[in-house]
Amino acid sequence: MKYPCLVPKKLCRTKIQVHLESEELTNLGEPKNTVDLDLTCNFQDRAKTILTAEKKLVQITGTALFPGDIAPELPSLSGGTVEVFGETRRIVQGTKNRNPDGTVNYCTLEVM
Repeated sequence: MKYPCLVPKKLCRTKIQVHLESEELTNLGEPKNTVDLDLTCNFQDRAKTILTAEKKLVQITGTALFPGDIAPELPSLSGGTVEVFGETRRIVQGTKNRNPDGTVNYCTLEVM
């Protein structure tokens, strides 16, 4: 059975550069595998205001949605950076959202 893609390519119009790093480290403490990709995604920005004792802090986060598996050679999307709208942001969380048969339907990157 073929499952429908929940993030259609026609809705992915934002250009993004993704630098992914694997969880495994070399003996020098550097990531064992890295992947650099130039893709298009569906990007959604969010801003959250956090009140601290000293001042108000605005935290800007975002979510990038990609159709299919953007890095099949990596078992998980755990770290790295993205460059979107001229800003470099750190990947906080990555998800490979799977179909019931185990194939990857779409990928999500939460960035800060």
